[in-house]
Amino acid sequence: MARHSAHANDPATLTVKGRDVRLRTIGFVLLAGLAIWFIAANTKSVTIRLWVPTVTLPLWSVLTVTLLAGMILGLLVAHRRSRR
Repeated sequence: MARHSAHANDPATLTVKGRDVRLRTIGFVLLAGLAIWFIAANTKSVTIRLWVPTVTLPLWSVLTVTLLAGMILGLLVAHRRSRR
């Protein structure tokens, strides 16, 4: 069961095998596992039109590049918000 700490600003934690784990960490691990599973399940080749050229690539490589681009953009936005 999720437990709130004594301080209002501390994140909620869950005890797993005697260790306190943040709920945010558990959510991240679950989402990463789902993303890896989804990428591994999609192995067919797809044709992608990039403005002028048309390329044929395995779908897993397109999904991986999209995932990495999304993670980088998310980190940049989070970093920019934390600086305010």
